[in-house]
Amino acid sequence: MVRLKTRELRELDVEEIERRLAETRRELFNLRFQHATGQLENTGQLREVRRNIARLLTVLNQKRQESSR
Repeated sequence: MVRLKTRELRELDVEEIERRLAETRRELFNLRFQHATGQLENTGQLREVRRNIARLLTVLNQKRQESSR
């Protein structure tokens, strides 16, 4: 997965961010499964996907705080 840019994420609506978050979490699950079975060659993908999840959650929480004000 490519690195998600925070600037681009801020332009998305909450529903789209939630959809991408669910998709990214599924990808992390699959990568962990591949890693456990020894099929994952690029283990750096795990780190990148975890960081993408953190970016998505950060932007999602920021948007929710803005809407509650």
